[in-house]
Amino acid sequence: MTTIRPIPLYVGTSGWAYPVWKPRFYPQNLPAKNFLKHYATRLSAVEVNYTFRRILSVNAAESWLVDVPPDFQFVPKANWYITHVLRLKGVSEALERFLPTLEPLRRRKQLGPVLFQLPPNFRADVPLLRDFLVQLPRNLKYAMEFRHESWFTDATYRALKRRNVALCVAETDTVTTPEERTAKFIYFRFRRPSYKPRECKQLADRVERCLVDGLETYAFFKHEDDPRSPLSALELLKTVRKRLAA
Repeated sequence: MTTIRPIPLYVGTSGWAYPVWKPRFYPQNLPAKNFLKHYATRLSAVEVNYTFRRILSVNAAESWLVDVPPDFQFVPKANWYITHVLRLKGVSEALERFLPTLEPLRRRKQLGPVLFQLPPNFRADVPLLRDFLVQLPRNLKYAMEFRHESWFTDATYRALKRRNVALCVAETDTVTTPEERTAKFIYFRFRRPSYKPRECKQLADRVERCLVDGLETYAFFKHEDDPRSPLSALELLKTVRKRLAA
């Protein structure tokens, strides 16, 4: 009898260090040092905001790994110097400084895609994008989040497909990214402040379709000043897992 391996589903939030998530997500008496350990018992991945402004140390990475199960995924945001200061130009040295810091996570097979989030005023420049993508080592996964609508063209999608880089499908109150599949995995960022029950069902439908089509799937909710974000992520994860197990 052939065993069919389930397609991985990784769901979480942007960050985990939020005391205001007590008591609805974190227990009231849980110390901050144990937040990640508790988070990882309920959700399967997390976006790492830390790496957007700071260099990840080996000690920090290894301390995180101790707190999570072996199938948990860390999804780091690329350093802002690459995306917001250099704006993808002349980035070879910056990439050489940043990407090796993720090695402890990669070595343990707990490194998800590296997310490159571009500034909202960064207009489309497909030749620049192609030049940037060829500098990315192929042994890692990557996603690109474009926040200016000029990027949403066939030329952009072709450039991403050539390098198996995911178009980050982000939705906010101002911009919604087309759900174009440009890699062997898909990356969702659900960034609205809140989702009604009907909207949550629609999100689950979208995620389920990707899994049925054989795409490894990542989905993250925006952190908030209340626990709606992790609770929405938890509901999505439970809903889709239940459907697929039926």
